[in-house]
Amino acid sequence: MRKYISRFHYLTQDLNDKSHVTQVQTACAAGANWIQYRCLSKSDEELLNEINIISGICDDWGATLIVTDHVHLLHSADLQGVHIEDMSADFVALRREIGEEKTLGASANTIADIRRIWASGVVDYIGCGPLRITHTKPNDYPLLGLDGYKEVVKVMNDEGIDIPLIAVGGVSISDVGSLLEAGVYGVAVSAAVNLSEDPARALKEIYKQLY
Repeated sequence: MRKYISRFHYLTQDLNDKSHVTQVQTACAAGANWIQYRCLSKSDEELLNEINIISGICDDWGATLIVTDHVHLLHSADLQGVHIEDMSADFVALRREIGEEKTLGASANTIADIRRIWASGVVDYIGCGPLRITHTKPNDYPLLGLDGYKEVVKVMNDEGIDIPLIAVGGVSISDVGSLLEAGVYGVAVSAAVNLSEDPARALKEIYKQLY
């Protein structure tokens, strides 16, 4: 039975003027039901302390909490799953490590990445990108652009690759409608919400387009 995967993945980010806890409080109060805690700047002890606070917020609002990459923390905190950004990871081994009940997400940039992830048979959704240049997650991966997503979705349909595809990387509010028309399942957003003058309003606007 396929696990529930939200069409909107809200990602926290390291910001000087806004803690991850504050970001999650704002997002959940505005209606976010899928939180991906993405923190690259803390020790394990600091991560666990923050995750414990954030998991309490998510529980209060009934939101799913996913952590980026920190697999070793999965069984030490109230987390529903993990998202792996390493596209060359051994997903079968990761599934054995985290168990069947936890959600496992994977990042992809090309159709070759998607084929490999799909072939593993153990991943619940794919975050594919970047759409355009993003400073949230600097990398050298080729930009997909809207046409790239259309091509990826076409190949997936032609080859029977049936897994939720989440567009990620530089996604803005104005992109959501076009990405859905291109055939993606949903979107993952951080800066478009977190750096907005009114994060709650930005988040609600994205939800209106998705549902």
